[in-house]
This record gives sequence, structure tokens and C-alpha cells, in this order.
Amino acid sequence: MPMLKAPPKQIKTEFLQLRVSTEFKFKLQRYAEFLEASPSYVVIEALNRIFDKDHDFKAWLGKQPQSDYEIQSENNFIVETIRKS
Repeated sequence: MPMLKAPPKQIKTEFLQLRVSTEFKFKLQRYAEFLEASPSYVVIEALNRIFDKDHDFKAWLGKQPQSDYEIQSENNFIVETIRKS
């Protein structure tokens, strides 16, 4: 049974370029093929699992000032919630 579930429909995304070893790239591509997903999906889901489970990171993040992106995301959520009411 795969550790990650199939990808949902993607929302607004940004481009990120990384350098990885040839072996890592091969394993990533093969795992994505196994899931019938994109390599981007595998990386995003794996990192989201880390972000969700790393309690030290969560504590550190909670002490950091909010970025403009986070503030805009919260405002969009509030507006969307109001529209649905």
C-alpha cells in the first residue's frame, strides 16, 4: 500500500528549482510513477508530512512574524467564509 494518497486538484502554484543527486532524482521519478503522480506531488506531500509532524518546527513557526502571504491567505479565507454564509 502506498504511503501517500493520489494527488488532489492543484491550486495556485509557484516554481521552485532544486539540485539533487542523480540517484535521488531516479528514486523520486520512480516513486511518482508508482503513485501515478508527478514528482512535484511526491515532494510536496512528503514535506507536508514533515511540517505536520515536526513539533519543534511548529513551535518555532508559531513564534515567527506572519509573512504577507500568510496574512493574505487568512484574509482570503475570511472573505470566502463570509461568502458561503
